[in-house]
Amino acid sequence: MNLEINNQLFIVSGATSGFGKAIAQALLQEGACVIVIARGEDKLRELYSGIENAELLSGDITDYGTIDQLEYMVGERQLHGMVVNAGGPPAKMVLETTLQDWDDAYQKILRWKVAITQTFVPKMMKAGYGRIVYIESSSVKQPIENLVLSNSLRLAVVGMVKTLSQEIARSGVTLNIIGPGSHNTPAIDRLYIKKAEQTGLSFEEVKKNAVNQIPVGSLGEAEDFASLALWLLSPHSRYVTGQTMIADGGMVKATL
Repeated sequence: MNLEINNQLFIVSGATSGFGKAIAQALLQEGACVIVIARGEDKLRELYSGIENAELLSGDITDYGTIDQLEYMVGERQLHGMVVNAGGPPAKMVLETTLQDWDDAYQKILRWKVAITQTFVPKMMKAGYGRIVYIESSSVKQPIENLVLSNSLRLAVVGMVKTLSQEIARSGVTLNIIGPGSHNTPAIDRLYIKKAEQTGLSFEEVKKNAVNQIPVGSLGEAEDFASLALWLLSPHSRYVTGQTMIADGGMVKATL
């Protein structure tokens, strides 16, 4: 399928690892222009320096100064799409958390996403076109053990995105969420480490047990995830907005 995104401009945060890296690289392979953002400048340069259609921004996307820099980089150009993506909070049970953990999770999961959305959605609306994909977690459909901070605050992101998608449905701008389950990315390791601490099992045993519970029988790969994201970032997805799509190998049992 021709995704029709050649020379279109996209923003991808968290572009040096996991889902962000896979999506950014896939967009570049399709001929898109991509502003890639990550905290580690050395890794960012290692991956993207010399790629004609890649523009590099080193910074923490959850920091409002970085969002201001990003707005300056886009300038008066039309922004066609954006991948809203950053790491999650630590793995904890409810009674292990402190109020500071909850304040930090609010900043890390929700607040900056509201800020970046309010920065770029009006520009997309003015252009009459835009695609935004938020990377959250399958926990928005079925809570995940030891992830109370993520389970709770990511639901707030879903509420915000769903509401906004309804408010601007006729604008040509779509907003959708992908909730990943267990994928072969560095982020999943924190769950296996936490479970190993709780059970006394080795990391390898915990991982093997977890993989055995996935209906398709394996971890997902970041490239699998990226293929869905690219379609949602393309003109072909114009009739899909306000949706939360789960990519988890069949783990979530919910029907809605």
